[in-house]
Amino acid sequence: MGSEVTTLYMIYSHDVELDGHIVDSGIMEHVLDTILDMGGDFEILTFDIGKLKTDTSYAKIKVLTDDAEKLERITSQLHRRGARLVDIDDAILKPASADKVVPHGFYSTTNYSTEVRVRGEWHEVPNIEMDCLIMVRPETKTIQCLPISHLKAGDLVVIGEQGVQVRPPERARESGIFEFMGGQVSSERPTRTTIRKIAEEMCEVQRRGGKIALVGGPAIIHTGASDDLAGMIRDGHINLLFAGNALATHDIEYSLFGTSLGMDLKTGQLISAGHKHHLYAISEIIRAGSIREAVEKGILTSGIMYECVKHNVPYVLAGSIRDDGPLPDVITDSVAAQDAMRAYVPGIDMVLMVATMLHSVAVGNCLPARVRTICVDINPSTVTKLMDRGTMQATGVVSDAGTFIPMLAEELSQLRRSTG
Repeated sequence: MGSEVTTLYMIYSHDVELDGHIVDSGIMEHVLDTILDMGGDFEILTFDIGKLKTDTSYAKIKVLTDDAEKLERITSQLHRRGARLVDIDDAILKPASADKVVPHGFYSTTNYSTEVRVRGEWHEVPNIEMDCLIMVRPETKTIQCLPISHLKAGDLVVIGEQGVQVRPPERARESGIFEFMGGQVSSERPTRTTIRKIAEEMCEVQRRGGKIALVGGPAIIHTGASDDLAGMIRDGHINLLFAGNALATHDIEYSLFGTSLGMDLKTGQLISAGHKHHLYAISEIIRAGSIREAVEKGILTSGIMYECVKHNVPYVLAGSIRDDGPLPDVITDSVAAQDAMRAYVPGIDMVLMVATMLHSVAVGNCLPARVRTICVDINPSTVTKLMDRGTMQATGVVSDAGTFIPMLAEELSQLRRSTG
């Protein structure tokens, strides 16, 4: 079976193969469409379709073109869909000529599960993330997913896609909890139903011992959701916090003065000289030495950061050029902040990204595609941008942080009560 395009003039070809839930996940359809859209043709050599829900499928496809360079472009795109060349050789390795100088033609990673063939054997690339390179030490068969900032002179880097295969996330035939929105971003989705299903997924993740991270922006404080998020941390629903100076500062401001950006969050009234409160809050933490020391000394007695300290929930506060202060806990070196986040990524199973585009993009770039990702923002275009970071496991929610967090906290409380 082939396309309607004649293959008489097609003289260049590669055989590629796919396996897994390639029908249910739409991967087979995407592969064939890609071949035709890029001006090629195909012939299906083998197509074994799984009959049961748990069965996988297998396809072997001959890709044909009238141009050798076009064939390489097509197979490169198919590689990103999970297709691999038949009769693959080992990965090609070249040394870096200097620190942070990658060899030409290096392989740029996706966040999909990735394997590299070294000395005739396939090895999984640990801690995979997008937009990195793959470094190999053949003598020890050590494989690393490496950001360019960590590359050292002489490191052997994978070149091109030979000897590399990726496995995009697969969608099983059963209707899953993350199919309820179909990957769409809309402000017209039923918010209560959406949040209830997110709460159910969070409980399921934690029942099987998984960890949930929250990436949060200061709007969580400004919109009055601080107490609810603090309660979620206290109840064990959030196991890790990624944020910036602003969320921590305004959370501490609220704890010390009852304000956020100088506004009384109980009455909605601006307080005289309240614009200084966040600076006073920063100063008090600097005086104490750190957020943890402020808690231990009884200076900080409530809020998100207080609950993180009291319940040993790790947090990474990444700095920005616009930060006031900043707080002593903030990591002002952006590369060091990335590394601090990366140290926690391998243990994360689900991430809530709420009201912070830049920190969410930063964290999203470090996440493998297997991690469940919930993107929440009042701006639909921001949600779309976050979901376009390359993961098939993302769900978008258009909602105000002050609505989303309290409703999520309520749904989690109800689930906890119903399960005892």
